[in-house]
Amino acid sequence: MFQSGGTRLHQQGAVLLGVAGGMLVVAGGFVAAYLVFGVLGTHSVASAATTAPREPAQVARGSAADAPPALAGYLAREVELVTAHGTVAVTWSELGAAIDGDEVAAARGADLTALAARGSLPIHLDRDKASKALRAIKAKHDLSPINAYLDLEEKKIYDDTPGQGLDVWASLPRLEAGARQGAAKLALVNVAVPAAITKQTLGISDISTVMGHHLTKFPVTDRDRNFNLKLAASKLNGVVLKPGEEFSFNATVGERSEKEGYKVAHVITAGEMVDGLAGGTCQISTTLFGAAFFAGLEIVKTTNHSRPSAYTPLGFDATVVWPNTDLKLRNTYEFPVVIHYRVANGEALVEILGKPRPFDKVVFERHVVESTPFPTEERLDEEIPEDVTSIDQAGFNGYKLERFRRFYKDGKLVKSNKWVVEYKPVTEFVRRGTGTDPDLKTPAEKTVAHLPEPKGDSFSMAQ
Repeated sequence: MFQSGGTRLHQQGAVLLGVAGGMLVVAGGFVAAYLVFGVLGTHSVASAATTAPREPAQVARGSAADAPPALAGYLAREVELVTAHGTVAVTWSELGAAIDGDEVAAARGADLTALAARGSLPIHLDRDKASKALRAIKAKHDLSPINAYLDLEEKKIYDDTPGQGLDVWASLPRLEAGARQGAAKLALVNVAVPAAITKQTLGISDISTVMGHHLTKFPVTDRDRNFNLKLAASKLNGVVLKPGEEFSFNATVGERSEKEGYKVAHVITAGEMVDGLAGGTCQISTTLFGAAFFAGLEIVKTTNHSRPSAYTPLGFDATVVWPNTDLKLRNTYEFPVVIHYRVANGEALVEILGKPRPFDKVVFERHVVESTPFPTEERLDEEIPEDVTSIDQAGFNGYKLERFRRFYKDGKLVKSNKWVVEYKPVTEFVRRGTGTDPDLKTPAEKTVAHLPEPKGDSFSMAQ
């Protein structure tokens, strides 16, 4: 038992000794490992600090100075930019192209021709500088649209032509892509610019026919009156009347005031010829009335003068006074018509242009119904020698007329209009001297206009 027990005790001691020894070995290993790996680790960290490569972003980043010399040559090249007006040659650098420092490393040792073919040259575009350059090109190369217009003299209608304008912002991406390709020619983005006035907006498609016309004459020596004639006519020339549209002279010409540029000239006031603002405007309305009469337009409203006018046949006039006395017309045709007015060289001419009218002939007829002799009024003047007389205004008989407009087709009367027109007698003013001073001189005889009395009771003219 003792032997047996001793053996067991011996075995347990051996085990304890073995464990202790193992622990010493392990401890020694840790110490060794600490010494070995501590040194190696220190060496490894130090080594990494001295030999580790730079971060990838730092590798890609560079500067224009690092770029291959051949790359700068691309910027000095001219590119031919195609515009609406032709072409313009500009260098890429003038367009704002520059070497991209963030991409320049990729070009080291690379085939620049291959990069250009792929659109990968390390070039970027300064958009502010590029847009400024494009705007300068735009200012010189844009094509303005041409409006449609009526050539009333030639009686032709010319169509509109759209313009072409450089779209700066749409061209920038194309310009940037071209820079990265080193392109030698590049079409910029151009857009159509529509005309403000098209053939459709003119409102008329045919002005080839003179439907009716009327001409009146005036003395070219009266400059202020001539100025008024031209100013009023300019408001009417080119006015289009659509089918069924009513025309108002006052609404179209507007107020005849000094602010609008009208001058003082001869006008008829209360049957007497005096100086007044916008004198001559009634000749413009009368000439238009005559053309509209023969063109077959509806005469909606018209008023004759208080006394006849020397520039048009008796019964064939139309006075206007702002704002209440007006000339109104209406286009009763199924197609539009246009007013053509020309005032020059002592003549005022109006033409109503459009398609052929549906009548062969339009006739103006005038019949005198009754006449009234004119009165005479004497004006005394003490600055003129006694009993010396002169005429200030010639008298003219008053008349009551019937005015007709007759429409003929194939020689037959198809329609007729009738108006009653009245002119009051024009008073003759005689100036008689009452002066008794022997030194008074007889004034020079002045020229006084005498209106011709109508020859016969009837008169007609036709177109």
